[in-house]
Amino acid sequence: MKIAIIGYGKMGRMVEEIALQRGHEIVCIIDQHNPEDFESPAFSSADVAIEFTSPTAAYGNYVRAFAAGVKVVSGSTGWMAEHEADVRRMVNEGFTLFWASNFSLGVGIFGAVNKFLARIMNRYPQYEVTMEETHHIHKLDAPSGTAITLAEQVVAELDRKDGWAKGIVHEADGSITGSTETAAEKLRIDAVRRDEVPGIHTIAYDSAEDCITITHDAHSRRGFALGAVLAAEYTAEHKGLLTMDDLFDF
Repeated sequence: MKIAIIGYGKMGRMVEEIALQRGHEIVCIIDQHNPEDFESPAFSSADVAIEFTSPTAAYGNYVRAFAAGVKVVSGSTGWMAEHEADVRRMVNEGFTLFWASNFSLGVGIFGAVNKFLARIMNRYPQYEVTMEETHHIHKLDAPSGTAITLAEQVVAELDRKDGWAKGIVHEADGSITGSTETAAEKLRIDAVRRDEVPGIHTIAYDSAEDCITITHDAHSRRGFALGAVLAAEYTAEHKGLLTMDDLFDF
């Protein structure tokens, strides 16, 4: 399979390494220094482009990749608030995007457990649910895309919650922003930015009697890169708006 890489930071380099190990060909690498290569024959020859960039760059990258007739696998987060409707419109026009806030198989399993637990806890309103995510100091968005995805799974199952809300953020410089004052019908997501943490997500159901907690703790980013390559292999043979649910059939 011919793969283009959009974004050549740590994730992009891991994607390249794993893709080559799995016998794929890297036909084009694009970062901030060569955006003109979106219009190159090398890029348009790709079966799939794997994109890990920033919240501000992701949507524009999708548009340019689709214009070249290239399917996209993307792990960029933070763009959906402004551009989800635009992306869905483009998918309806025939373009293909596999998007995930987290490509880890473990996170996929964790999401399945999260949905099942929330379904059970819907019967027990004495438990208040909260969430905390911890990531490296370079992460630009808070809460993380994975935390939002997990929160939306919980909200879909709990009658007592109608959405999520950003809580407190422990910034990398030691400062604290945000507030613990959250409406009762919202699921509060707190965030921590610390060192080089790949990603920790914890969901807690707390009552006066006890607390039930589930956590996913990523040991490295390599699992995310492998998942992205597996997603690219899947996307090459499928079309539409694809997710981890499609890949792992959870």
